[in-house]
Amino acid sequence: MRLLISLFCLGIVLQSCSYERNPIARIIEENAELQSIAADPYHEVQILYTQIDRDSLNQPTLTTYSYNVDDDRYFYPASTVKFPAVLIALEKMKDIGVPSYSRMEIDSAYSRQSEVRVDESAPNNEPSVAHYSKKILVVSDNDAFNRLYEFIGQDPFNQILAEKGYTKTRMSHRLSIFMSADENAHTNPMRFYNGDDLLYEQAMQVGEGNYSAENPIKKGEGYYSGGEVLEGPFDFTSKNYFPLSEQHQMIQAVIFPDAFPENSFDLTPEDRELVLKYMSVLPGKSGISIYEDSTAYWDSYAKFLLYGSKEDVTIPPNIKIYNKIGLAYGFTSDNAYIIDTENNIEFFLTAVIHTNPNKIYNDGVYDYETVAFPFMERLGRAVYEYELERNRTNLPDFSALLQN
Repeated sequence: MRLLISLFCLGIVLQSCSYERNPIARIIEENAELQSIAADPYHEVQILYTQIDRDSLNQPTLTTYSYNVDDDRYFYPASTVKFPAVLIALEKMKDIGVPSYSRMEIDSAYSRQSEVRVDESAPNNEPSVAHYSKKILVVSDNDAFNRLYEFIGQDPFNQILAEKGYTKTRMSHRLSIFMSADENAHTNPMRFYNGDDLLYEQAMQVGEGNYSAENPIKKGEGYYSGGEVLEGPFDFTSKNYFPLSEQHQMIQAVIFPDAFPENSFDLTPEDRELVLKYMSVLPGKSGISIYEDSTAYWDSYAKFLLYGSKEDVTIPPNIKIYNKIGLAYGFTSDNAYIIDTENNIEFFLTAVIHTNPNKIYNDGVYDYETVAFPFMERLGRAVYEYELERNRTNLPDFSALLQN
């Protein structure tokens, strides 16, 4: 109750309306291509859309509308879990009094752990929490997430999220490498240095909590494992989970931390600038040579809303997208704050869609290119076009945001 009162006093309204008053429902119904996908239960579409209206002092009023959102309907969050990893890791660096760019040495002390001494993409080849955060925010690097997960520790990761109000989110495992539940509960020892001076040392942490779902979560009719397709549903019970409502809440708390004091993260000014800059920077302008010099990372890489998967797109300078995407097991998601500095519009849009035509998981056959990416692009553009026509009493001032 205190949170709701606090939000109301700050001029923030969270609202799930009937169709007559719900613009996201109208936007979808009036677009035949969106409607044909979103109305099909197979696709498990969920959407949250927040309108932003500023007062004469540039303070925001947020009005949120939902479409088919159900936190109890599981979807695999994939790389979206990297966003809280960045925020919690940077907050932890502030808490221990160590600059986020300090050199990091990661050791191996348990089964399937690996050590790190060098990161060739980093300045001076030195791994750091700051550089891992950049790699996550720019191109969604899996190893970078694993290293921040190891720094945070499994129990603290979940406890901190719960304390900040993200009570349904579960973080139980690393990404892209197979580990048992026991191995994922053990996280690497590590040290931080300034030159040769030891600044902080952390022993191996061992998670003792149970971060599986309370009830079994099984999907599909089969799954690929060990070189063959096995019959029976795929088990997601012990997988990570980051429900759409908490993704949407988190990005709002990052963009407007003063409006969400109980849900926000305590970062240094420099680390907040890092987060905002690298959430929105294009790979080719990231200052990270392996991304700037590679054809694998185009302008709209990992910007599903508005641009889908199109590689031949140049994003105009007036469009900035602060976002984090997820893509795995047939689930495509994007959690975004989108602004247009030329037309003075801004909005939050978070969505997920499921595409797995053969109902077999882990086989790589997921209809991303033909269904999921076009849907996300159409959805983002439909909301953007709606925002262009929406009346505003006061135009937003983006100057403080664009300093980052």
